[in-house]
Amino acid sequence: MRIEAKDLTYIYGAGLPWERKALDGVSFSVEEGEFVGLIGETGSGKSTLVQILNGILRPTAGEVLLDGINIFKEKALLSKVRFQIGLIFQFPEQQLFAETVFEDVAFGPRNMGLGPEEVSRRVEEALLKVGLNPLQFRNRSPFSLSGGEKRLVAIAGVLAMKPRVLILDEVTAGLDPKGKKEILARIQLLHQKEKATIIMVSHDMDEISALAQKIIILKGGRVVLSGTPEEVFSRGEVIEAQGLALPTIPKLFYSLKQCGWDLPATVLDLKEACRLIKKELTRASG
Repeated sequence: MRIEAKDLTYIYGAGLPWERKALDGVSFSVEEGEFVGLIGETGSGKSTLVQILNGILRPTAGEVLLDGINIFKEKALLSKVRFQIGLIFQFPEQQLFAETVFEDVAFGPRNMGLGPEEVSRRVEEALLKVGLNPLQFRNRSPFSLSGGEKRLVAIAGVLAMKPRVLILDEVTAGLDPKGKKEILARIQLLHQKEKATIIMVSHDMDEISALAQKIIILKGGRVVLSGTPEEVFSRGEVIEAQGLALPTIPKLFYSLKQCGWDLPATVLDLKEACRLIKKELTRASG
């Protein structure tokens, strides 16, 4: 499934004295099976954009094409899109409501009109995908779980609808290091084993650099930079101009290059970074 955003513009309060343009002519594409990182400072338009991609918001102008079809063309198509493009909001555990984990995860499939056997099968599969044993968790109250487990249950509720695209909006926000590591590991597994198409919004540059195949940077509702992690993070001066911080390793290399070290524009792999620094130190001392 290919997603294409074409000249997307969105204005809050259009025609009113307090109107605000959140997106201004945003265009990009996401190929099937691709992992895309969406980054930008607060107020750059990230959350507005992903809600348009999911069909929650209708753009003021522009189109979202799903395999070449405008998702806003027909109301019936739009309702299907919301099952095909799963959106997980920041702090998704706040949307948990049922008495048991099973009932929470089953909510989406039931809304799709699926029968009891298929619903049960999907709940079990979704829980396994996020690393939760269905026998141990299905009858537990979601409110008795840890923060990381609650978030995994919320993700399972979206996966149970079998979306073809998964959008994650700051999905690790507020978690402790252990919970964050678990969530990211599960997301990486979904991409690698399930070949899921993933769009992940994050402020954490190290997360994005470790997972994404393509990065899109927004500022003031516009795309200011896009490309592979290597291409994007080699533009240290542009990244800093957007009010963002480089990932740890590219930040170090950017600083060392400014001090005159003969290093590549960017390196993301830790072992390779250590090798290159050692080589430069040896050359400098020799």
